[in-house]
Amino acid sequence: MVLMAASAVFYAIGVRALWRNAGTGRGIAPRSALAFALGWLALFAALVSPLDWLGGRLFSAHMVQHELLMVVAAPLLVIGRPLAAWSWAMPPGMRRSVGGAFNARPWSAVWRVITDPVAAWALHAIALWAWHIPSAFDAALRSEGWHIAQHASFLVTALLFWWAVLGHDPRSRMGTGAAFASLFTTMLHTSALGALLSLASSPWYSEYLPLTAALGFDPLEDQQLGGVVMWVPGALAYLFAALAVVARLLARTGARAHGT
Repeated sequence: MVLMAASAVFYAIGVRALWRNAGTGRGIAPRSALAFALGWLALFAALVSPLDWLGGRLFSAHMVQHELLMVVAAPLLVIGRPLAAWSWAMPPGMRRSVGGAFNARPWSAVWRVITDPVAAWALHAIALWAWHIPSAFDAALRSEGWHIAQHASFLVTALLFWWAVLGHDPRSRMGTGAAFASLFTTMLHTSALGALLSLASSPWYSEYLPLTAALGFDPLEDQQLGGVVMWVPGALAYLFAALAVVARLLARTGARAHGT
């Protein structure tokens, strides 16, 4: 909660400093600032609201948390350009020092690797599938530390994925075809995992059995509902993003055609 509050405060300070220096709306557009605010609210809903308590007892609620992290909060936060805002929240000397260090080896090399489109796609997919292995998911339910690690890996890899797809870094910017392929294949593999959960004939996660039953719900039906959450609304988010990428390409193509 402290980190979330600090991220919002420093974002606001940075945007204010940037707009005071460059002019309102320059560097970070108002719609980007709004996207960050909405993404922060989605993060709050996933991690701080009563949904977090419920997610520890119902698999379906846990899946809602994960979808909020990966397909709502992550893309909105990336659209908000937080790195630019946070850098402007620093004193000028510190901003230059941090920027210089970040652009120097080895940090620049690490950043290029993890934001490479293929690497970002793979990291996101590995995190999603690995944590849904029953032993790993049960460990996250038993241990607060593993639970934090689970949510952190989902959020961080989703941020890297959307950073690569949305193309904020020219060094790792995807072409339209690559962005569409990345989104479409992510929709396919998340749908596959959701289908496996929904069509399972027995519960996967033993830790949920007494917790879910204590609330009066059937553990298998709850798991199947959680699978549907990943399968339908989760996959649709990637599909809509892929269609938006295509629409943006068509709009640019049409604009160039009218300009000739």
